[in-house]
Amino acid sequence: MRDNVPAIATQNLTKIYRQYRSRPGVGGGLRDLLGRQHRDVVAVDRLSLNVGRGELVGYIGANGAGKSTTIKMLTGILEPTSGELRVNGYHPHRERRDFLQTVGVVFGQRSQLWWDIAVQESFRLLQRIYRIGDDDYRRDFLGETVPLLGIEDLLTVPVRKLSLGQRMRCELAAALLHRPPLLFLDEPTIGLDTVVKLRLRERLRDLNRRYATTVLLTTHDLGDIEAVCPRVVMLDRGRLLFDGSLASLRARFAGGRTLHLRYARPPDVAATLAELTRMGLRPQGASPLEVTAPLPPDGPPVAEVVRRAAAHGEVEDVEVRQPSVESVVAAIYGEPTSLASAAGSGNAAGSPAT
Repeated sequence: MRDNVPAIATQNLTKIYRQYRSRPGVGGGLRDLLGRQHRDVVAVDRLSLNVGRGELVGYIGANGAGKSTTIKMLTGILEPTSGELRVNGYHPHRERRDFLQTVGVVFGQRSQLWWDIAVQESFRLLQRIYRIGDDDYRRDFLGETVPLLGIEDLLTVPVRKLSLGQRMRCELAAALLHRPPLLFLDEPTIGLDTVVKLRLRERLRDLNRRYATTVLLTTHDLGDIEAVCPRVVMLDRGRLLFDGSLASLRARFAGGRTLHLRYARPPDVAATLAELTRMGLRPQGASPLEVTAPLPPDGPPVAEVVRRAAAHGEVEDVEVRQPSVESVVAAIYGEPTSLASAAGSGNAAGSPAT
């Protein structure tokens, strides 16, 4: 890995696919021989993105947003149509031999393991490819990664006999074998049960703490994003829609936190609602024992709100609720007005992606 460079740096990165159309019938086939019809589809549209070393970044978006196309360009599988791209200081497509020594990749729908041989033989081949010493292989990989992912009993099993969840655990182990400084994970938790997901999340955090491993994680299981990634990058139809912290994402698209008060006995509801309103809160509703109100970002501290609300009745329970990432993403992609508003600052949605 080259020194003093960001893990990922792109400038106006663009990928355009040409899709050919077939005309119906024999006559249409003959006309296609003379001149085929086509249209250009913009999968990634002028994406500028920088990821520093040691960052944990969640890369999210609806199906067709251009996430997988971006990952394929970042890993050298696809060549960009235009724009600038550096990963660990390398041109991924032009300098593949040196570049691939610095990254690990997991595609949920692809395999890097050999289908008909035992899992451990695939690992041995990868050990030789990445030039990992036997001592490091036994200590770091067999001694740490393999037990963490719970695949000790799978090492002698041919890959074709593994279940989907078992194979994905082995794929993750293979990507971590050479302890890459940059790890691309594209839908890595497909087929994994809850226990293995928790182990994977902890392993990713541990790699980041111990070795400053940079992770770019693309997944539809947004619980992985919440558990691992402080930073979120959201793509929509090939263009950058959001880049910032999870807290900023929630505040921008879901209105931030909500305060929920439960009283031991029925309070003076009218007085409580009036008190919250005076503090700048807008109560969403109340029942005989409960009051709910959104907390504005620039409002008074929660302790002050509770103290003043408790003056009108005995507060039994206080809960501050944060919107889940799932609800935020659903709000963005379920409401065209939200999407258009978010994109209005110069990241307006472009052509459809693939």
